[in-house]
Amino acid sequence: MGRSEDLRTATVQDLLDHMLARTVDSLGAHAGALVLLDPGAEVLALDVSVGLPPEFMGPPRRIAVTDAPGDPVAEAVRLRQPVWTGSGDGRQPARGHPQHVELSPYPRGAAVTPLVTPSAVWGALLVLIPQNGPGPDEDARRRLVTAGHCVAWVLQGAAAAGNRLVPGSEPRFLPLPPTEPVAPGEARAAADLVASLPEGGCRLDPRGRITFVDPTAAALLGLSVPHLLGARLWEAVPWLDHAVYEHRHRIAVAERLPTSFTAHRPVGGRLLFQLYPDRTGVSVRIALTDDVFAPRSQEPVGMEAVAGPTRLDALSHLMCLSGALAEAASVRQIVDLVADHLMLSLRAQAFALLVSEAGRVRVVGHRGFDPKVLDGVDHAPLVSDVSVPGLTAGAPSWELNQGVPSFFADREELRAVHPEGADIDDGMGAWAWLPLMVSGRAVGICVVGYERPREFTLPERTTLTSLGALIAQALDRARQYDAAQQLAEGLQARLLPRTLPRIPGLQVAARYLPASHGMDVGGDFYDLIRLSDTEVAAVIGDVQGHDVSAAGLMGQVRTAVHAYAVAGAAPGEVLARTNRLLTDLDPDLLTSCLYAHIDMARHCAHLATAGHVPPLLRPPGRPGHVLDLPPGPLLGVDPAADYPTLEVDLPPGTLLAVYTDGLVETHGKDHDAGIAELAAVLSGARGPLDAIADALLARAQPSGDRTDDTALLLLNVEEHPTVGSAV
Repeated sequence: MGRSEDLRTATVQDLLDHMLARTVDSLGAHAGALVLLDPGAEVLALDVSVGLPPEFMGPPRRIAVTDAPGDPVAEAVRLRQPVWTGSGDGRQPARGHPQHVELSPYPRGAAVTPLVTPSAVWGALLVLIPQNGPGPDEDARRRLVTAGHCVAWVLQGAAAAGNRLVPGSEPRFLPLPPTEPVAPGEARAAADLVASLPEGGCRLDPRGRITFVDPTAAALLGLSVPHLLGARLWEAVPWLDHAVYEHRHRIAVAERLPTSFTAHRPVGGRLLFQLYPDRTGVSVRIALTDDVFAPRSQEPVGMEAVAGPTRLDALSHLMCLSGALAEAASVRQIVDLVADHLMLSLRAQAFALLVSEAGRVRVVGHRGFDPKVLDGVDHAPLVSDVSVPGLTAGAPSWELNQGVPSFFADREELRAVHPEGADIDDGMGAWAWLPLMVSGRAVGICVVGYERPREFTLPERTTLTSLGALIAQALDRARQYDAAQQLAEGLQARLLPRTLPRIPGLQVAARYLPASHGMDVGGDFYDLIRLSDTEVAAVIGDVQGHDVSAAGLMGQVRTAVHAYAVAGAAPGEVLARTNRLLTDLDPDLLTSCLYAHIDMARHCAHLATAGHVPPLLRPPGRPGHVLDLPPGPLLGVDPAADYPTLEVDLPPGTLLAVYTDGLVETHGKDHDAGIAELAAVLSGARGPLDAIADALLARAQPSGDRTDDTALLLLNVEEHPTVGSAV
């Protein structure tokens, strides 16, 4: 990207930052965030937060759109409508979005609106409202939706200009500006006022960094003013380095409520810290106290209790990880979750997930390690001479068999146990090997790497071992799910046509998409059957359900229709015979089907339907419209059912679209309205047939979320016959 493009992107980013801040202010919220849909993936990523640091936001920084049940941001994008988790009643969010409450340590309401334009979904706009405050009224909700529309159009305009805004590797944080500017003289007077008071005072930004401290506060803390400025309070003052004190600060920032705590100084005496938050940070009053009624906080047990992953931000990541692992359904999701949370919480620089398959080691996911190093262990025998430090192919077999974690503080400790791999450089200086055991059975091993040598404290070892157990359960479940998915995909591939016949004078494009949830197999099907040199039958159907039973019945229906069509039966008779067959089979599943007999020589088609959604027809030079076919009942219901036929003209240049209801069904939208919208898209779509098919899919399911299977078959009668294309 050139400098001018960088400037254009920066300008769009500045505009969006300004719009987000203005939205937060206008709604009376105290924080907000812009969440972007990662292009090419069904993942939402936190791009920027306003008023509240990203690490305070609660939900994960990356959310799978289709695999985050209960998350209000993902739900808003999936449903393409605003979501409100409530405010004022702390129980209300838990009813509709329990995961949002469980993973967020601070009770608050959330208002989310998706960023939607007619062509795409771009992400979501989120604002946070304190639970003790009033929730957004109808006017505030309308203004949030309006702001979301404006942001969405800005994002679309930037993308159209070739400068699509994509989420950065780390979310940005923008503090809210002060409501009124302060003159230099006023700032000096305020500093003098604080200095003259018997108590000490300091000012913290939203992340806890000290932006101002007076000499009295510094003296009470036993440190100099220069030493304190710019540092986080609990990091600058060793005896305040405890998650309890950091938690008090986060509560003040997140909820905009005063709070306090006491702490014992090493030199004696107890200090009272009173925190008063506002939109730009927290003012802290510090004073000696002997008041027995002063609020007390849990005191640190020892410095070893706060080492490594016991910082509050680490605990938040670990809480998010444990909750999200319970929902993870695939190995890819687990790898992403561990990368997003485990590495941050443990302050690690690398990790790898290895599993045992048929006596060999397989690397199923990794971050931070050199891929060339991993190539040395992937698919190697569990016991072999192949060695890489921290990822020794033979060495993990002992940990896998015994289920015993190993911790290596430096390369010398690794060499003492596994000398064969210690001299190969993987860029790491310390390692933790965590066997992944389920019911006494080894399913794999998680290797965590640190760039520098380090001692693993007892709390760290306990935390890592516990995380290994969580990862093991999730990984075992995900591998079973992945195996079921592979089986389903193989079954689906065998039941659907691998290729479609090439018919001179007829262009064809086909698409099939399974539902986003559950097994990747369903009952939707399509087929194109050559009947003669100038005749072809187009078939599409939908068997109720999204499981193996539905797929099996779909195969039977497709085979029956194909056989009756090749035998020369008319469209109505094909459906009638198939109906009688299904009635005899008594499948206990409903089936719809549409059959079109196309005569290329006469430029016409005869269509019959068995309760299927109506096809769309776009004659040359005219808009697309719905074909009103005479109704016929679903297959397998009434053995004596009749299926009338409709004849339509197909002059050269005509486009016929047959599809299943997954293409037009959207939560909260009328079925007929969905068909009308699809006809409008067909009317305006131009270009190659494949591009038109993709446009229809994108318009119907812009977020990629599908509650039902989707099948689409497009047929274009050419004016000058060429070899058709099948997709």
